[in-house]
Parts: sequence; C-alpha cells; structure tokens
Amino acid sequence: MSAETAGRGPGDPEPDIPSRTQTQQDDDALGELGYRPELKRTLGNFHTFAAGISYISILTGTFQLFYFGVSFGGPAYWWSWPMVFAGQLMVALCFCELAARYPVAGSVYNWAKTMGGPHVGWLGGWMMMTATMVTLSAVALAYQITLPQIDSWFQFVGDGSGKNDAAANAVLLGTMLILFSTVVNAFGVQLMARINSAGVFIELIAAVALIIFLAAHITRGPSSVLTETYGLGGDQSLGYFGAFLTASLASAYVMYGFDTASSLGEESHNPSRNAPRAILRALVASFLIGGLILLFALMAVPDLEAEELSSGGLQYVVLETLGSTIGEIFLWCVVIAITVCVLAVHAAGIRLMFAMARDNNLPAGSVLARVSPRFQTPVVPAVLIGVVGVVILVININQPQIFSVITSIAIIMIYLAYLLVTGPMLIKRLRGDWHPAEGSFTLGRFGLPVNIVAVLWGAAMSINLAWPRAEVYNATGPQHWYLRWGAFLFIGIVALGGFAYYWFVQRHNTGVLDEHRFETAEAPPPPPSSAP
Repeated sequence: MSAETAGRGPGDPEPDIPSRTQTQQDDDALGELGYRPELKRTLGNFHTFAAGISYISILTGTFQLFYFGVSFGGPAYWWSWPMVFAGQLMVALCFCELAARYPVAGSVYNWAKTMGGPHVGWLGGWMMMTATMVTLSAVALAYQITLPQIDSWFQFVGDGSGKNDAAANAVLLGTMLILFSTVVNAFGVQLMARINSAGVFIELIAAVALIIFLAAHITRGPSSVLTETYGLGGDQSLGYFGAFLTASLASAYVMYGFDTASSLGEESHNPSRNAPRAILRALVASFLIGGLILLFALMAVPDLEAEELSSGGLQYVVLETLGSTIGEIFLWCVVIAITVCVLAVHAAGIRLMFAMARDNNLPAGSVLARVSPRFQTPVVPAVLIGVVGVVILVININQPQIFSVITSIAIIMIYLAYLLVTGPMLIKRLRGDWHPAEGSFTLGRFGLPVNIVAVLWGAAMSINLAWPRAEVYNATGPQHWYLRWGAFLFIGIVALGGFAYYWFVQRHNTGVLDEHRFETAEAPPPPPSSAP
C-alpha cells in the first residue's frame, strides 16, 4: 500500500495527486528558464487560489480604507470599486498568459526579465520586492483599525485620545503580527498554506454572511447612496472628479497581489493550468463580494451623514448596524483576514527575494537563495523581510498619517512593478515576438487591446496615486514640500539608488548560481567502432 492510499477508506474519494509525468512536465518548464527544481510541490488548487485571494484580502482592504474613501469621495466613492476592477482585470489577463507559460517563483521579476531583458527584470523585481516589504507593514497596521474597536484593552499605548497614540499602538500591534508571520513562513510553505487556507475559508464564509446580514438591515435604496457626494470637491479645480480620484485610493489598495497565485508556481501542482484560473478567480471573487459589502454597508448604516463613517469606517457601520455582539464576531473575522493577508504578502516577498538571489541579483545571493533542507523554504529571506517590515513601522512610530502614507507608497510601487511587465509585454506583442503557451490560457486576438489598456491604466493610476495631495501625504501638522512630494522622493530614491547599485556593482556578477542551475543530461558517448 502506498503512502498516499494508507488510511483511506473504500468510500473516500481519490486524492488529487498529479501523475509523475505531470510533475516532470512542471519541472521541465522550470528548466526552460534555467532553474533546477528545489522547492517541494505540495500545493493544490485551493491553496493557490487562497494565496491570491488572501493577498487581495476582501475584508482587510475594505475595512482598512473604507473611512478614507468616504472621507474624500462620500458614499459615491463606491464607483471607484468597479473602475479599479476593470483596470486591474486587464492587467490580470496579461498575467494569466504569462502564468500559463512561466509559472515561476517571484513571478513579476521573472516575467519582467523575460519580457524586457535583465535590466528591466532587475528593476521590476527590486520595485516589487521593496513594495512587498512596505505592503507588509501597511497591512499589519490594519490591526489598529479593528482590534481597539473590539475592545479598548487592545489600545496598549495611551487611551487612544493622544495625538500619536493610534500610530504608536499600530506599530506595536503590527510588529507582533509580522513576528508571527516570520515564524510561520520560516517553518515552510505547508504550514503557511494550511493556516492561510483555513483563514481564507473563514474569511469567505464571513464575507458572504456579512452581505446577508447587511442586506437584512437595508434602510435606503442604492440611488440615494451612489449619488451622495457630501458636496465634496467644490474647492478643487476638477470639482468632484478630483475628490473622486483621491478617494479611489481606497479601492486601488484592495485589488492587487493576484500574481501571488503564480509566484507559488514552483510549489504547486500543474501550475501552468491552475495559476491563471486562480488569478482570475481571486480577482473576480474579491470584486463581487467586496463590492456588495461596501454597497450594502452604505445602504444599511442608520445615518448616512454620520461623522463616524469618516473616522470609525466600516467597523463603525458593522457595530452600529448589527449590534455589538454580532458586530464583534464579524470584526474578529476581519482580524483573521488581516492575519492571513500578512502571511500571503510575506510568502510572496520570500519567493521574490529567492528568485532574484538565485540569479545572483542581490548581495549575498547564495545565502538568500539557500533552501532549508528541513523546512523546504528559503529561511533567510523570511527573517530578513520580517525585520525590514518591523523597521519600516518603527521609523513611522510617531507619524499620525502613517496609514495613508505607507499605504499609498506601497500601492504605487506595485503598480510600477506591474507596468514593468505589461509595458515590455506590449512591445513584444507589437513586434510579433510574444507567443502564449500552446494549449494553455491565451487572449487570442484580444491580447493586443487588453495589453494596451493594461499599460494605459497602470500609468494613469500610478500618477493619480503619487499626486502630491496634502490630504494624503501631509494631512496633519505643518506643510512641507518634501512630505507632499514624499511618494516621488521615496520611490525615486529606491528606484534610482537601487538601479545605480545594480548597474555599477551587481550586474557584472549576475547569472544563475551553480547550485541552482538546471543541468541537462548529457548524451552518452557513442560505443567504439568494431570496424577494422
């Protein structure tokens, strides 16, 4: 009896175990990129879907920035949700074609390298890796927006009324969460995947239940919600459209990270088939469920003009509408969603750092790319990313606008990293050099228009998010030009400084490290001739 069938009763279903031929095909596809298989393939269909949807994390994003959307766009900011979905869907469709052909760890880095060459690949990977660390910190901050509303006991720093109480407490709670994520990810992908899948299952059940509960408490129709702007934008040159563009950050924050389903490709079964499906399912599910939560919350809240909508956010709506007991149950589900989101972001960052390191594209590449024989995962990147995430939090410990600033910078960098994939991919399409994998996901004749829209969307949204708005980058305290232009300055320093190091130092040493290089089997020498 095999290990796979041991302990299984006669009535139990057959386990989903890929054939040796399929596993070999997955490894051969990896070999085409020059890498030998090192990470253990243990993840199935739901695991890859869960990784994508937990990175997007419906409950984390909607609950973390609902207050921001309402503050700057009023209830009508809801229209930014379908707008962002439409744009990100174009990006996701391009990624699906790439995932079908190159389902590899550190997907954005490898895709940018394959589409645009080693220099573009390095910059795309560097931007994505830095953004992942910032995102890890940004997501960890979401504990502060939820836990103290469940119980004031979680406000460990002050009583929450001080100028910097919330920011300092957010750093404390976020640090504890990142430390937990570091330990779990260091112990291997199976432990992370099990916790993540369980968390995603709870999150999806809770999200659907929340929609039902909110629907049962609806007090107004959608027309009165979707047209309510609170009169915002009257003092702006663009009117309400300017306010709407600012508020769209709340939606842009949620719908990204779907590439994580492919970044775990070297640890998944049949990734060229499953990764594109997981990418689309995660994005579409997030759009439908998240959109209904936001809409029904605005339709159910007792007072649509309540100031608490702009301060307490969606947490206030749930507690006010459903009562403290049921409301707190849902808020605990949000805490679970935040936790698994951090796990997924951390896991994606580890695979990205590992992918760049085995190409010797980072300092101490051989150390960063070492796979632990015990845990079957790169342990050093797990620890390093966790440490950097905590440092980012500590640096901002006394910044009251920590939420909007860190969130904004993280989103922009990821949009730019995506552009470094879709842009070169568009050039390849125009030259006729892009050929999707045969028999796998393909856009066919729609590939070119979809790719064009993806590039235009990514560029426009990056500019919108980085725009030097005082309400985002210098919301409190004295106004300083370097804070208003903080996104351009920070991202410019990261991009130009990092690329300068690569160009003058690291690029002369790049190439797949010997211990990670795929070696083709050499043909045996011909037998000696017996002819006289």
